[in-house]
Amino acid sequence: MLDLYIGNKNYSSWSLRPWLLLKHFAIPFAEHMVSVAGRDYNPLLKPLAGNARVPCLHDNGFQIWDSLAIAEYLAEQNPAFWPVDRLARARARSICAEMHSGFAKLRTAMPMNLKLKLKGKPATPEVQRDIDRIIEIWEEARSKFATGDGPYLFGDFSVADAMFAPIVWRLHIYNVALPPLAAAYSASMLAHPAMQEWYAAALLESEAHAHYDNLAAEYGGQR
Repeated sequence: MLDLYIGNKNYSSWSLRPWLLLKHFAIPFAEHMVSVAGRDYNPLLKPLAGNARVPCLHDNGFQIWDSLAIAEYLAEQNPAFWPVDRLARARARSICAEMHSGFAKLRTAMPMNLKLKLKGKPATPEVQRDIDRIIEIWEEARSKFATGDGPYLFGDFSVADAMFAPIVWRLHIYNVALPPLAAAYSASMLAHPAMQEWYAAALLESEAHAHYDNLAAEYGGQR
């Protein structure tokens, strides 16, 4: 039996990734939401995860924490999690690792908050570099590695799409203009049934953190 411990759906970008993978591939699991109350170390979560953070997957009680580690663990029994082609699979792993460890300027400037729809503002040069790199990744994957009719980065949905899902939401929330190929990919991700399910649940949540909520004025108000 799989149990997935996640944070608040409105704010918890890391939790979205394994949840989305499990939903897309119709892998049964029990969902458990815990309050994360920010990004700091939370000793109350230590019994649920060795690193005292979510997401954490329990497989019959055995803990697997960190979104990318969870994805790799699940992929061992679900080869469809990664592209079939060896080079495409290598590229997918490369961009997942880059997403996992990078884009700090964008993450800081544009925290995930699904209840907001902001007018946007010009990005700082540092944030724009992150945005440009994301667009470059998406366009290369779609133009060079996508196969079949699937609308996702490598054609069929993969770990790469789950890893970039929070960025899709961030760029949408903060009204970041995208070129056509990247915009089409973003639209496909936003329309994914599981992404819509997560979004609908986020809107119903009552937990609030002022640090993430007081962004409307900074970004020109709500659309």
